[in-house]
Amino acid sequence: MARIRTRRAAVASTIAIATVVGVGACNVDGTPVREGREAGVDTGHVDTDKFENLLAECEILPANQIAEAVGGQIADPSFFGANCRWTVMAPSTVEVMFNWFEWGSYTHEKDAAKRLGYTTENVTVRSQAAFTARDAKRPNVCGVTSKAPSGGVYTWWVEPSGAARGDACDAPIKLMELILSGAF
Repeated sequence: MARIRTRRAAVASTIAIATVVGVGACNVDGTPVREGREAGVDTGHVDTDKFENLLAECEILPANQIAEAVGGQIADPSFFGANCRWTVMAPSTVEVMFNWFEWGSYTHEKDAAKRLGYTTENVTVRSQAAFTARDAKRPNVCGVTSKAPSGGVYTWWVEPSGAARGDACDAPIKLMELILSGAF
């Protein structure tokens, strides 16, 4: 019985000490503020000037150059966001997508394409290392990824609704050539 009382007393003492020490260790003076914010500043206001050029990458090429590169006349923007998309009316509808991951890694993008089951092939576009990505299940679709001169990676995807004219990678390579040459 004495052992049980001793154990209970030891456990009770440990809990009491932990509680006293723990309470003191958790006290922090001040007001919690999210990193990058200032205490007392109205966070309900969004400074839109910071986002002035947020989607500027979607205007990296004029719509007429995008349309011409894929064999059409007009490229209508269908979505501007993390990925920029256009629908081009050519002999068949062609979906075009562009993205620029400013902090992206060329190696990471290539590894991701392989993990997703795409066949990749190293190519050079305007003296810049690039690779094509193809899916055997959709032979008319091709993506081309290149290192971006200012950092990160550029990727163009072209997907015609019908059969591709010539090599499926011709159009995305042409688009990549245009942006890497600065022809815009």
